[in-house]
Amino acid sequence: MISNLSITDFQTVVKERHSVRYYDPSVTISREEMREILTEATLAPSSSNLQPWRFLVIDEQELKEKLHPIAHNQAQVLQASAVIAVLGDMKWYEKGEAIYTQAHEAGIMPEEIKQQFITTANTMYRNLDDAKKKSILDIDGGLVSMQLMLIAKSRGYDTVPMGGFNREQFKQEFNIPDHYESIMLIAIGKAAKPAFPSVRLPLQEVAFWNKINN
Repeated sequence: MISNLSITDFQTVVKERHSVRYYDPSVTISREEMREILTEATLAPSSSNLQPWRFLVIDEQELKEKLHPIAHNQAQVLQASAVIAVLGDMKWYEKGEAIYTQAHEAGIMPEEIKQQFITTANTMYRNLDDAKKKSILDIDGGLVSMQLMLIAKSRGYDTVPMGGFNREQFKQEFNIPDHYESIMLIAIGKAAKPAFPSVRLPLQEVAFWNKINN
């Protein structure tokens, strides 16, 4: 059973996470802690547990300056402790055998099920058209990105997801392999100014029970 304290802490993280666009440039995040954040983020769910996400962490100022015009000169690129490029591997299914073998060796996946999942990875996913593959990457990339931002907030950091950047130029300038898709950029660091206030639609306009109301 989850304690009330744990529930309260989680609710605080969810309610206090906002998209911050101004950061304290003097704050750094150690690579050790960044590895911890990313490791926790990768506990997010993914299609058939194939984990198609890949991350490029940009924490050197010279490279942030290179990224700045590619990201339409958004100030947070230069100010944040790091910018994390969330990528999706269009050949993600090729890691299926390694993932399912690891699960089998850990005693959580029987051999028969392991072989079934490997077959699915090597046939169904491999043979999808590019549009369907990209859809899977976008969904799984969104899941891991949201988890990353909540984890960052729980550790006292702020974030902002960015879809506004030149993806082709980014891939060229940062030598991203052709089979990687750029999903989003996430700036992470300590806020220098509070996030802009925002509002949400009332629940009755976005949630329905059993049928959609016009």
